[in-house]
Amino acid sequence: MLGVFLYIFEVKKELLVCFSLSLLYITYYLVEVVKKPTLICRKGEFRQFLEENVPILSEPYWPTPWCVESRLQTVLGSVLRSHLLSHIHYRREILRLSDGGQVALDWAEIEEETEDGSPRPVMLVLPGLTGGSQADYVRCLVAAARQLGAHCVVFNNRGLGGLPLTTPRLYCAVSHADLAEVVEAVSARGSPLLAVGVSLGGLILGHYLTEHAERAAVVLRAAFVVSSPLDVIKGAECIERPPLNTLLSWHMARNLRNTVRAHAPLRRGPWDWAAVERCRSVRQFDQAFTTKHFGFPSVDDYYRAATLRDKLSRVRVPLLCLCAADDPFQPLDVLPLAEAERSACVALAVTARGGHIGFLEGWWPAPPARAPHAQYIARMCRQYFAALLARPAPGDR
Repeated sequence: MLGVFLYIFEVKKELLVCFSLSLLYITYYLVEVVKKPTLICRKGEFRQFLEENVPILSEPYWPTPWCVESRLQTVLGSVLRSHLLSHIHYRREILRLSDGGQVALDWAEIEEETEDGSPRPVMLVLPGLTGGSQADYVRCLVAAARQLGAHCVVFNNRGLGGLPLTTPRLYCAVSHADLAEVVEAVSARGSPLLAVGVSLGGLILGHYLTEHAERAAVVLRAAFVVSSPLDVIKGAECIERPPLNTLLSWHMARNLRNTVRAHAPLRRGPWDWAAVERCRSVRQFDQAFTTKHFGFPSVDDYYRAATLRDKLSRVRVPLLCLCAADDPFQPLDVLPLAEAERSACVALAVTARGGHIGFLEGWWPAPPARAPHAQYIARMCRQYFAALLARPAPGDR
């Protein structure tokens, strides 16, 4: 009998410990994890517009309770969505560029006409580092475009999307000239044009908005950027931090090596091919290949040119940047907060958690529990663009 009582006591003790730990974690989750996004923007018309018309910015973001760590959000977000979201069927258009290059534009179009016969908006999407039109986050954005009643077109950078290179040139963070030609080609349809850039795609989009500011203000209604390293200099330091960030950097460097390896003409040039093959981090790859391919004296010179921190004041198009304070590549302390606070057109929406293009939420953050259009990235994108399209264009006011 004594043994039974001792057994019950031990079980109760273990249950009490589990209950106490669960209570502690729930308290931590509710106090430190679940928070409303912090909106960084100068007081004025744009900030007021966002606060009044984009509800998600005033609602708490509830990260997946069993996946709140930034690297887990980053990796599992990609893995789960990649395997569980349905693939998109596109119509491909090949765009010839002025220098003889070519890029693939993948269209996900809505066939039904609008009720009033007006042209549907077009959402132009720029994927990340080596991403394409089937990237998990792109599928979420295509779903957001459909909810918005907009066509979606994905811009595959040179050398991506299965296209061969017709000139010995790839792309980098400052390849805004290619984007400028794509914008002109897409805007020729006469539809309201929206642009979304994710990670490196957002960086390229940002450079287009700063280097072609006047033209962008004419052809673009608005822009949305997700998890883009706005300060490349400091972000590059973050991505090299051991041990976990270096693993992510190794993975991205491998994807970059595979991209270059897929194009035989790139094996010849002013770079040491053996050194490129030995690269095990993004910085090593940029030093061995990117700097020489695009004529930068050093990797630091390239990162200074790629940084948007000191250029945000040139943006003339409404630009909302979704960032996570725990992004392993650009945490809160490296975000250009002061620059955004001075800008009339740029706003940062900073969630407490989310990782790099993670932003998982709910107990099960993927289908069937959470459809592509219900993903946090897609919801913010749709609400933001829907609100902007509902107000008159700048030239109509």
